[in-house]
Amino acid sequence: MKIVVIGASSEAVMMIRLIIERGHEVILIDQDRDRIDELSDELDCAFLHGDGTQPSILNEADPEGTDVLFCLADHDQANILASLVGRSLGFDRIITSIRDPVFEELCTELDLEHTIVPARTISRYLADLVEGVDVLELRTVIKGEARFFSFTAGKAEAGPVDDLELPSGAKVICVYREDEFVLVDPDDRIEQDDRVVILTYSHNLSDLHDRWQPKTANDSES
Repeated sequence: MKIVVIGASSEAVMMIRLIIERGHEVILIDQDRDRIDELSDELDCAFLHGDGTQPSILNEADPEGTDVLFCLADHDQANILASLVGRSLGFDRIITSIRDPVFEELCTELDLEHTIVPARTISRYLADLVEGVDVLELRTVIKGEARFFSFTAGKAEAGPVDDLELPSGAKVICVYREDEFVLVDPDDRIEQDDRVVILTYSHNLSDLHDRWQPKTANDSES
């Protein structure tokens, strides 16, 4: 896979090291020339010096040939803008990092589906550890061809679970409704704005992404 990362924070660099170890190609974009020079001796990846919110810089990273764009700069507004520019240029999947949860609703309104709040993720993990729950143990449970897929239900998906007509080997296991975890039975109903979680085989992911991947402005015009 080809991964493009905007921002050279310590967290981003740790992630990049892991991605490189797993055999993926990485391009790191950052405005700080000194930081790039420092990392060029440590990371076996390509570098672009410039502002990741600028179309000209992101175009150099080959949007159509990139699998994932990570927007991990230090400023939330920059990450949101970079995500929107990246989407307009045709990046297939975009991960937007925001530090201030106040921007989360804006990201939802902008259809930035893969938005993360790192501090919240860490705090939930630590709170789970207090109760003796290690969510990272999922790595020992979800093996082989098993995968999770999630999407936010719109008006078209509201209704009985069975009406989703999922591919063979895919099943809705739960939803998050107003941030509340709800286990789902086959005769339950999905409500608009539910975050729907599906357990499926890996070979179904492409079809599921095609069905529920957010459409870009360019897609709607074609």
